[in-house]
Amino acid sequence: MSEETIELELDDSGVSVDLPQPEHPGDQVHGVPYRPVEFRDDDLPSALERSARWLREAQSWLGEAVDVIAVHLDYDDRKGAPYYELKLLCNEEDLAGAPLALRKHESDHVED
Repeated sequence: MSEETIELELDDSGVSVDLPQPEHPGDQVHGVPYRPVEFRDDDLPSALERSARWLREAQSWLGEAVDVIAVHLDYDDRKGAPYYELKLLCNEEDLAGAPLALRKHESDHVED
């Protein structure tokens, strides 16, 4: 049995360079272990809408549902900070594009 490696093109934080990024300047993809994708806003419906839009874009890019481990809602009552912090705790392999690379690898070997 031979071990084959699948090469992933990742940025410095370990996510795929092709992963759709949240569009609002206050939103971001965090580091491991759960890869929180954070949406911050004073208006909770706006943060929820942006998170849903990002999730749809990421799932379209991935070609399957993103494995969301949990949804965490917190607040930040420091002066000048957005009040709501909505985090989608996502599978880091999905955000790195591993399912895409695996499908590409498998289709390359089917053609051989």
